[in-house]
Amino acid sequence: MRIALVHDYLVQYGGAERVLECFTELFPYAPIYTLVYDRDAMHGIFANKEIRTSFIQKLPFAKKRHRIFPQFMPTAIEQFDLSQYDIVLSDSSSYAKGLITSPDTLHICYMHTPMRYAWDDCQKYTSDFSFPGFIKKIIPFAMNLIRVWDRVSVERVDKLIANSNFVAKRIKKYYKRDAEVIHPPVNTRDFYVSEKTGDYFLMVGRLLAYKRHDIAIEAFNELKLPLKIIGRGPEMKKLKKMAGPNIKFLGRVDDKKLARYYAECRAFIFPQEEDFGIVAVEAMASGRPVIAFRGGDIPEHMEEGRTGVFFENQTAADIVTAVKKFEDIKFNPQYIRSQSLKFDRELFKSKIKDYIEAELVRYKERLKNQ
Repeated sequence: MRIALVHDYLVQYGGAERVLECFTELFPYAPIYTLVYDRDAMHGIFANKEIRTSFIQKLPFAKKRHRIFPQFMPTAIEQFDLSQYDIVLSDSSSYAKGLITSPDTLHICYMHTPMRYAWDDCQKYTSDFSFPGFIKKIIPFAMNLIRVWDRVSVERVDKLIANSNFVAKRIKKYYKRDAEVIHPPVNTRDFYVSEKTGDYFLMVGRLLAYKRHDIAIEAFNELKLPLKIIGRGPEMKKLKKMAGPNIKFLGRVDDKKLARYYAECRAFIFPQEEDFGIVAVEAMASGRPVIAFRGGDIPEHMEEGRTGVFFENQTAADIVTAVKKFEDIKFNPQYIRSQSLKFDRELFKSKIKDYIEAELVRYKERLKNQ
């Protein structure tokens, strides 16, 4: 069975790249096709894999500023020649799903989300990322064409897998397609329940505007409680200016330290809307309750009063209220951890393997009967 893996771009390590890692473990000899690859930014991950990039790789600033080239990406993904493969497995939140395959090739796409900046809020996208002024003026016009391409390109996919029920609903709305739901992998075995906890609350993730670190900082400025923030990103300078002395920015930490920070925090703060929310599940795998905005996929995996506390609006005032509510509840760390185990990495790989094998049999049968 000849198989190729296709990924949007390899320029940072996040949830999508964890999915790709699992794909490479299932199919170790499969080449990876991607629009842009920044070897240094990937910290050696995928370094021993055969990676094939598009012409965008050679454009100036592409590795660090790939988002300024949306007008080239549809053409770039379509120029990959994948005619030699029996299966193409893409994982995509933007362009990877738009590749062109031969009629004999089964294309399965693991979709993290329909293209957010095309369908949700183009203006918010341009404001969340620090684009030059002239780029901000061009993007809304480019998005009209990309939106049309995106809607057409998803029809090339034979089978869709969504990473959550939340995303499956968005796929149905924007693409009028059904999708199988297989939740993404979490390294639950890397996390543990600690016998002792510290006095601090915790946030983990890239410092991006939509993650809403700003309202959490406002809330903890008012509460005067310790908050530790792990992660880096373009919002760092702005957020540090907002933060009081009780809020500490730890930057990037190694995996061992990360697990300890999770295990010893009082609770995990999760104020954003996410398509899945891996960091919240990692906190649960550490037995720690989550104080979360009731949006995106996280309500599917949390139980009010048992694994955490919800707040309804993305405001500092709502977070303050939720933290005070949290302080009156006694949580069972072992129960919280048990609810995270359904997302274990090995279980994910098993589900993906079974799905691909079953769909390949069905696809070959359909081709035979045509």
